[in-house]
Amino acid sequence: MQLKEFEKIFQNYLSKINIMLKEEQILMFYKYMNLLLEENEKINLTAIVAPEEVILKHFIDCLTIEKYLKKGQKIIDVGTGAGFPGIPLKIAREDLDITLVDSLNKRLKFLNKIIKELNLKKIETIHSRAEELGKDKRYRESFDIATSRAVANLSTLSEYLIPFVRQKGKCICMKGSSVEEELEKSKKAISILGGKIETIDTFNLPNSDINRSIIIIEKIKTTPLKYPRKPGTPSKEPLC
Repeated sequence: MQLKEFEKIFQNYLSKINIMLKEEQILMFYKYMNLLLEENEKINLTAIVAPEEVILKHFIDCLTIEKYLKKGQKIIDVGTGAGFPGIPLKIAREDLDITLVDSLNKRLKFLNKIIKELNLKKIETIHSRAEELGKDKRYRESFDIATSRAVANLSTLSEYLIPFVRQKGKCICMKGSSVEEELEKSKKAISILGGKIETIDTFNLPNSDINRSIIIIEKIKTTPLKYPRKPGTPSKEPLC
């Protein structure tokens, strides 16, 4: 896809979610897409390979949470994969301080390449599992926002995210359409971990019938020290 076509499609979608980007930011997204598709031929980064689908299902989808972020916030993106939602948020919001976490080193090599190619600042990558990093005093309860996209069910995801967030901070969980059952099953876990559900926002991605749900959890008390449990336990034995 040529840059002019990319810009036209991207700008159309951006207008639907009330985001305005500068030309240099559009170019950064274009470079990101091309690097993603190029690298995807070597390592598995995404099943979405049509450029217009990358724009909508990756870039626009990630940017739907931008409105919840305040200036200069410190954000951790857990299980970031190919950089979603952290890289799109960083391109759109230079003021944000972002940490990308993933358990696969080959993905982090790709992310470090993107960071270098796009000359992004105030962004770091960490090779770790969420359960291990959540125990680390340097990162535990030190972020304004913890976020993740399509990583785990809400009970498990809460155990990954809530330990990273300071009191009055928030977890932004990016989910698909059917979340009612997940919400019900996760209430106990969220409470045990020190959170409460603040907002549930459901919508369709622009010009599509693709349903999305954003669940925002506010941290109201300190997470007990025994959480997160050892790697693998939150997914095998969710707190519900």
